[in-house]
Amino acid sequence: MTWTLWDAELSYGPVYYSQRDAARANPLGAEPLWGVAVVKEDGSRFLKTFPHSTLEWRSAEYGIDPDDKDTLLDVILHESYIPREDDPLALIDPASAKILTETRDMPTCWTPGVSDKDRLDAHLARIAAVKKHRVRLDPASMDDRQGALAFVGSRRIAPADPLDLIRAAQLDPIRVESRRLAVKWARSTGGMAQEPNFLLKPPDAFLGMPTEMGAASV
Repeated sequence: MTWTLWDAELSYGPVYYSQRDAARANPLGAEPLWGVAVVKEDGSRFLKTFPHSTLEWRSAEYGIDPDDKDTLLDVILHESYIPREDDPLALIDPASAKILTETRDMPTCWTPGVSDKDRLDAHLARIAAVKKHRVRLDPASMDDRQGALAFVGSRRIAPADPLDLIRAAQLDPIRVESRRLAVKWARSTGGMAQEPNFLLKPPDAFLGMPTEMGAASV
């Protein structure tokens, strides 16, 4: 099935420097957060969100060129639909079972002794399997998106691609390199670098930096 992408915008999520501040809903900072408007085949809508630093993390984890926004966005938009191998319910879902069968024994970001190319090829194979068997997210036509803007009375001109706003955001190579070193260290110690928790960070931390070494999403 195909879901369509209609718009993308930048917002900011709250950042707390202590559990006490979080409990009081007293944010002391903000984390850049992308939102992508998605419409499913049945017409229902949702907003797919991810921190801007996710682009930096995927670049660092898989050796993706920071300027290759097409690959980074393809990965980020589809990877949440990769079924987990340890999920027994995935085996009774035909689409998930096909994905797991096609990608069995492929390396992950955290498999030691594997080149960045092999890790990236494996992850792109998972993304391709998701798009083949489960769901793919493609831009809605420009005419449809422009028509929607006109319907709500907006004077905006729909971009050629709704993700162009994200593509225009440049990644800081120093931040990408810092994440690459964090991932390299985690692999060497048998751990996994924790992706940024954009709700809770220690005082004086750079926004989007890992706060500790622990578990992370695939």
